[in-house]
Amino acid sequence: MIKAVLFDMDGVLVDSEEFIRKAAILMFEELGLEPKPEDFFEFIGAGEDRFLGGVAEKYNFPFNLPEGKKRTYEIYLELIKGNLSPLPGVFSFMEECKKRGLKTALATSADKTKMDANLVEMGITQDSFDAVVNGLDIKHKKPSPDIYILAAKLIGLKPEECLVVEDAVNGVEAAKSAGAKCLGLTTSFSEKQLFEADWFAKDLSKAGDEVFNW
Repeated sequence: MIKAVLFDMDGVLVDSEEFIRKAAILMFEELGLEPKPEDFFEFIGAGEDRFLGGVAEKYNFPFNLPEGKKRTYEIYLELIKGNLSPLPGVFSFMEECKKRGLKTALATSADKTKMDANLVEMGITQDSFDAVVNGLDIKHKKPSPDIYILAAKLIGLKPEECLVVEDAVNGVEAAKSAGAKCLGLTTSFSEKQLFEADWFAKDLSKAGDEVFNW
């Protein structure tokens, strides 16, 4: 029986993938590398270390990750000002969770800097969730199940009692590996690519009651 909902952030609560990808490209261009947007796709949902480091590895490009990530976030924070808003259905879905007495947690592979900035732009506070986990809280990022195991633990539940809402292949794999049910949102990838998910929806406004009734 479902007792909680664990939310990924990027691509689930807010459409920020385009902005972080653009920031990363601009950062790499400053260093003399010109990656393509599609170079980043396989690393979506795995956290910025892998998002940036994976692309650098593709090109065998010498890369200082801490400095590169710091610069990427500087660019990202400028790009999102006044440009981020919650995806359709976010507030109504979170309200439905409350009505049903379900606990909620935010579980994002993003670092705290990005998480905090996104929440501010969306007008959502950390107090809206019973627990919050970011990429700095875990050693092994998605597709490892660690983040969802920790999120469930923080709200006193087992992953099997939780619904995870994800938009990325890495995230769906993490949710299923943890033992949770998963709602796959097709904001970033197709149903075919998110095939491991239990249910699918275009966004949270299109999620059916079946995601709650199990």
